[in-house]
Amino acid sequence: MESDFNGDGQRDVVIADPEATVTGHADAGVVHVIYGGGKGNLQLSQDSAGAPGTAEVGDRFGHSLAVYDANLDGCSDLVVGIPYEDLQVATESGGSVNHRDAGLVQIYYGAPAGLGAGVAAKEIYEGEGRHLGGVAEDEDWIGYSLAAGKSSSGVPFLAVGGPGEDIGTIVDAGAVYYMSGTALTKVTVHQDTAVAGDVPGVAEQDDRFGFSLAATPTHLAVGVPGEALGAVTFAGGATVFSHTLTANSPKPLVGLAQDQEGISGEGETADRFGTALAMVPYRPSGATSTTESLLAVGVPGEDLVTTVDAGAVHFFRVTATTATQTAWVDQNWDGVEGEAEAGVFFGQQLAAVNSAPNTTGSANTVRVAIGVPGEDSQQEDRESGGVQIVPLVGPRGRTTAGSNQVTVWATRQGRRCTWA
Repeated sequence: MESDFNGDGQRDVVIADPEATVTGHADAGVVHVIYGGGKGNLQLSQDSAGAPGTAEVGDRFGHSLAVYDANLDGCSDLVVGIPYEDLQVATESGGSVNHRDAGLVQIYYGAPAGLGAGVAAKEIYEGEGRHLGGVAEDEDWIGYSLAAGKSSSGVPFLAVGGPGEDIGTIVDAGAVYYMSGTALTKVTVHQDTAVAGDVPGVAEQDDRFGFSLAATPTHLAVGVPGEALGAVTFAGGATVFSHTLTANSPKPLVGLAQDQEGISGEGETADRFGTALAMVPYRPSGATSTTESLLAVGVPGEDLVTTVDAGAVHFFRVTATTATQTAWVDQNWDGVEGEAEAGVFFGQQLAAVNSAPNTTGSANTVRVAIGVPGEDSQQEDRESGGVQIVPLVGPRGRTTAGSNQVTVWATRQGRRCTWA
């Protein structure tokens, strides 16, 4: 993600530690900001000066992050998801009720003097008179996932996942709050939405629409890992939207799931297709502009022959109207380190980068990092986890072996993948 919080032309780095202890509060969470050009660093938490709220046990400040220029002032802004934040809501009797893990999002605005030194931080959460409207509830997990950027038409956008959101009486169906423009004009998108076209699927219990998000200037992808395919529960799915807006709502383009022709595998119980997503802008050979996207979809619960929960990742090429699978990747493929084993959950987390989005995409410029949290390391440490880095493009859409494949082994690193 591009990040220049002080507008000096130097890229800044953001590192989240949502399990950090803050003033004695375990798992309150901290975000570290390192300014480029040796201009210092910032440790940000809910106990920082100017930060709304206070650090509390289990908030997990920084569980999700996004960076974009929300107010178009030339300085990047930092969006922090705090999905396990409890919200105290006043009652008509004058008391209050605590909604556990309702969740919220905070935006910290950049400025020439640094992050948070200009415009005051903004909170986004549910409740009467609040930006998201609606009613805060237990375990909505607002801010569990985030995606942000600027559309190809130059409009800033922010998508906030609330995978625990109830839709009417449908528990944990999930929703995404899509905000466009500098005014953060909000619409709520879920599987019963038909504002800009019918969203694929139907809101059902435990769908968890919005569990994962990914975006490019042309597309938004939403993971639905709890999606049932007929009687097959938690098979999973994903939906791709365009940033073309109707009544401020993105346009649904296509739904993806393993029960579809042209998509490898078969929808099985607890596959959780869509648990993780990563997407980058893509310019194919011969094109004069970058209007397509490449999407990686994690299926960490995928069984391979007799190997349970080995995991896999699908690659898709997304155009203005279609999404076509270009590859299936698992640890039995040539060029992927190790071998498929039970319980490694290959694809539990994903992150992707295109280092040259304004040129033809290649295996050298377009890559994806794949988290493998259950992997045993080369030193035979049990479930120390690992990350594998492979191209998103290659011959016949497949990943290629040799120098284009990198494996990074580190304790617990398979839990989360983030490109600096």
